[in-house]
Amino acid sequence: MRIALGSDHAGFDLKSVVHAALSERGHDVVDVGPDSGDVSVDYPDFGAAVGRAVTRGDADMGVAICGSGIGISIAANKIAGVRAALVHDATSARLAREHNHANVLCLGARLIGPQVALDALDAWLNATPGDGRHLGRIDKLSQLDT
Repeated sequence: MRIALGSDHAGFDLKSVVHAALSERGHDVVDVGPDSGDVSVDYPDFGAAVGRAVTRGDADMGVAICGSGIGISIAANKIAGVRAALVHDATSARLAREHNHANVLCLGARLIGPQVALDALDAWLNATPGDGRHLGRIDKLSQLDT
């Protein structure tokens, strides 16, 4: 699977951990930046880049990381067709994929540690988007894209 990955400077170290984990698990990583955490960069640029990579079809899904995860999730969700979910553990990650068909996972590097982030990543990647009652809700979310 191709996974777009991006962060701001605050999320760069966790992005490096996630990049290595995705590669180890056999995924093709589309790293949209930044190339280092040494210079302050703006999370909207990288949240949008992850979202655009997913909606253009350059990636199947995306992972976006900033200090809290909040700003980058807002930025990613501004891209029509993105369903970005800010998660804090494996359970919220699994439910984001199963119930909300989240195609972008957002993490807060200053709020969760690397192991919790990797557990959430694995839960999200291994979850299957649900059908039944969830499909009508996903359709309603898609109708909000303008």
